[in-house]
Parts: sequence; structure tokens; C-alpha cells
Amino acid sequence: MVLDALWPALCGAPGAALACCLVAAAVALRWTRRRAARGAVARARGRQRAGLQTMDQAARRFRLQNPDLDSEALLALPLAQLVQKLHSGELSPEAALFTYVGKAWEVNKGINCVTSYLADCEAQLSQAPRQGLLYGVPVSLKECFSYKGYDSTLGLSLNEGTPAECDSVVVRVLKLQGAVPFVHTNIPQSMYSYDCSNPLFGQTLNPWKSSKSAGGSSGGEGALIGSGGSPLGLGTDIGGSIRFPSAFCGICGLKPTGGRLSKSGLKSCTYGQVALPVSVGPMARDVESLALCLRALLCEDMFRLDPTVPPIPFREEIYKSSRPLRVGYYETDKYTMPSPAMRRAVLETKRSLEAAGHTLVPFLPDNISHALETLSAGGLFSDGGQSFIQNLEGDFVDPCLGDLILILKIPSWLKGVLVFLLKPLLPRMANFLGSLRPRSAGKLWKLQHKIEEYRNSVIAQWRALELDVLLTPMLGPALNLNASGRATGALSYTLLYNCLDFPAGVVPVTTVTAEDEAQMEHYRGYFGDIWDKALEKAMKNSVGLPVAVQCVALPWQEELCLRFMREVEQLMTPEKRPS
Repeated sequence: MVLDALWPALCGAPGAALACCLVAAAVALRWTRRRAARGAVARARGRQRAGLQTMDQAARRFRLQNPDLDSEALLALPLAQLVQKLHSGELSPEAALFTYVGKAWEVNKGINCVTSYLADCEAQLSQAPRQGLLYGVPVSLKECFSYKGYDSTLGLSLNEGTPAECDSVVVRVLKLQGAVPFVHTNIPQSMYSYDCSNPLFGQTLNPWKSSKSAGGSSGGEGALIGSGGSPLGLGTDIGGSIRFPSAFCGICGLKPTGGRLSKSGLKSCTYGQVALPVSVGPMARDVESLALCLRALLCEDMFRLDPTVPPIPFREEIYKSSRPLRVGYYETDKYTMPSPAMRRAVLETKRSLEAAGHTLVPFLPDNISHALETLSAGGLFSDGGQSFIQNLEGDFVDPCLGDLILILKIPSWLKGVLVFLLKPLLPRMANFLGSLRPRSAGKLWKLQHKIEEYRNSVIAQWRALELDVLLTPMLGPALNLNASGRATGALSYTLLYNCLDFPAGVVPVTTVTAEDEAQMEHYRGYFGDIWDKALEKAMKNSVGLPVAVQCVALPWQEELCLRFMREVEQLMTPEKRPS
């Protein structure tokens, strides 16, 4: 852009040579950056291969030394039973770790979900405190969690070869609770996608169907846990990044209130963005595992290591309560048309909750389109996306990002023209585009104030109906690979609760039937725009894939959210009921 502005002045006789030099310098810089990016890809892939080879060797060695261990029985244990057997000594931490290391290596061959083997996990075994709530439990980590001596690349070339100097706070607390982190898992480039692919480590596939996305941005976690390669993982969520992969891969996941767990030591590509707070949360096969993880993390060690975290221990009495709940619900947010399976999942769950003695009340937050198109998009990209784009200068841009980079690079004045032209035909896309223009500090403060006002208005709506919790659809089934970047509107069911900063979790309750698939032939969406058409195409051919519902509570009520999730899980998946 600078060269374009200078070009007329440089076209005179004295400036012609200088112009040629500037063009040559720009071309050389671009070539140098691309060469560096190619080198970063080669190094990252090499490091990934070496780590996987080490995993395989460690698992093989343990199997040879312990031929009588029943690996399948160990892998089938719910986390609560695994912890019980580890504490009692019936199972050794070595057996748990190397069995899961072997399983993770095996499933990774088909779905490409592991980016790094955290090889010092083997040394961690002897240091794990036996009194810890997660003693001996292998834990997987989304790649953005800093782990000493390992890169957190976010799929960006500029972060390759920059290992962390220390563990993030949640990793330190996990270790103090006896857990054994053993792998980093894959993410989409920049983490601003609900698919899971990047130029450094490639595409992660859905364990249920390889043509479908594992979800994102905690997609490697969802795929690894969903395929049995990890009993417990940590992800992050700023627009659905825990909930999408959990739903797409048929597991449970919780996005807590933004400040409930420490974010100290998280890698990001847009530091300082606080309008929509990022959340750290657990992912696992069942709700009790999520609760166990929160019990372990919400401890004095976390409050000591990160004094910005409110010192609120896990409130057992709320989680264990059996009192009937007053549950708000909606079948559609009237922004993204639910697929037939999504709508059926909510209605079947509603009926089961009513039969169990809970009260269901229709409830839909006001002005969802404003919350998504203006408040959320504006909060995420208040600088016009400049901080975000800087991370990708000279890098390869992954297809999972869709048209985001192209859109962010449009000059602000041209965005204004496009908004004017698009408004009559594509209103929500015009509103979204208008929110991506850079703001002054004053306008940013006004936006943040509007987010506060919106949050307070929804809380007032909620309390007027005396609700305990809320049941909503969760986007599903899993979309086709690389479809999410062109179906941005489908973020609506999750992004709303990042804007509100409410805790929200997902629980799988059903699978897509042939009847659901047949009804998709009539799916058109509410707007008939590019986003709706992309979503319609992306959700087809999904018979047998899991479908979840979303459970929501008011801020700081994670225990109540989990209690509601547990109720849904036990009603809708009877095989998970405690024996």
C-alpha cells in the first residue's frame, strides 16, 4: 500500500531507478519470508515425526516388559474409576501413561491430531504427588498451552522454533495434582477457525468420518479424546472452540466463565483483546470427568500461582444437588436454522427432562443478531484485524481460514462502500463487514460498554423467568473439511455465550438418522445467503454422526452448569449412568 501511494512520484526520471529498487526489494522480502515459512513447515513436520517415533518406541518397550497388561480394559475405564485404581495401587501410573501413549500414537495415524510428544512425561511419573486428585492421569493439552521446552506455534511459522521457557499455570497445577501431561494436540492456524488445519502440522480429521471436520479450535483435543487416545484434555474457547470439537467428536466439553481458570501462559495471536474473554476448560468422554478436572484445578495452588483467579473452590453441594431445575430452552436462535438432528436433539432432551420432574420454559435472549454481528465481531477485530494479520505476514494461509484474511485486508474506506452496497441483499454479511473496521479508543470503550449493557439485559430476562439453567441447540453434525471458513454465521449458537461470558457445555445426546438426512433436502436457512448455502452443503452425508445439546448457566455457576449437563447425560445416554 505504501508503494502504491509513492508510485506516481517515483515515475519521473530520477525516481524510476528508485522505484525499480523498491519493487525488487519487496519481491525479495516476500521470497525470503516464503522461504522461511517453507523451512518452518519442514522443521515442524520433522519434529512431529520424531516425537511420534519416540511415542511408538516408548509404548512398544512398555508392552514388551508388561505382556499381561489388559490395555483394552484400561482404556475402557471411565476417568473416575481410573483414578480410583491408580490411587489404590491396582494400576500403576506407568501402565496408564504408556497405554494411552500407545493408543494416541495408533489413532494419530488415521486422524493426525498430535503435534508434539511431551517426552519428559516419563520423568514426571516419579514426581507425581500421590495425594493429587489426578494422580497418574495422562492429560493431553491443546497446543496453545505453554509447556517448558516445547513450541506453541498456533500453526504459524513465526512461532516455530521458539520453545516456552516455563509451563503455563494450569499445566503447573495439573502436575501438582499428580496429572501427567503427555501430548500437545493440533489447532487451526491462528486458532480463529472452528475447523482444525494449519500449514505446519496439516489437517486433523474427525474420528467418526474422515471427510468431516474435528471442529476447532481445540480440534486435536476433540479428535484424540473422541477416538480414545486421551482420558482428559484441556482446551480454550473464544467463540465455541471447546464446544465445536466436543460436539463434532461425540464427547463432553465445558467453557467456563472467562476468569474461572488461569490463562497465564496461554499463547495467543491477539494479545490484549478483552471484549470477548477467552476461557480455559476441560474436555473428556463424560461429565464426571469434567467435574473431576475442575475439582483438581480450583485449588489453593492455582489461586497462589495466579492471584487474578477468584479463589472460589469447586462447590460440591451445587454439583451434587438433586433438586428439580427450572430450565429455559429454545429450538432455534432464529439466526442459524438448526439441522433436523439439532432440533430433534433439543426436543427429545426437553421431553426427557420434563419426564424427570424438571420445569421447561421457552426462552430466547433478545437481539442475538446485534450481539453477533456488532458486539462480538467488533470486539474480536476492534483494530480492523491488523494485529491478527501481522501474524501471517509472508506465511502460507491455511484454507480453514476461508476468506477471513482477504476480508481483513480490504481497506477501511472500501469496507464502508461494500457495506452500503451489500446491505439490501446480504444484511448480516454487511453488518459483519462493517464491524471489522478499526476503532478509536473511545469507540472501543463504547463497544465494551454496549457488551456490558447487553449482558445485563439478558441476565434481567433470565431472572424475570426465574431460570436456573438454559438448554439450547448445538451446531451439528460435524461439517465437511474446510467448510467452517465459509459458514461464519453458524457460530451463533456458541459465540453468543462468549459475548455474554456465561459458562456453557455440550453433551452428546443422539446421532444423525436416515430420516434426519432426508429432511436436510428441505434445509434452506433463514437468509439464503452464502453462509446458509455453505452450511447446508457442509452438514449433508452425516448419518451416524454425533449430535449434542448445549447447557448454559449464569456467570460463575460452573458447578450448576455441570450438574445440568450430568442430568442431561444420564437421561439421554443411559449407559453412562453410575453403576
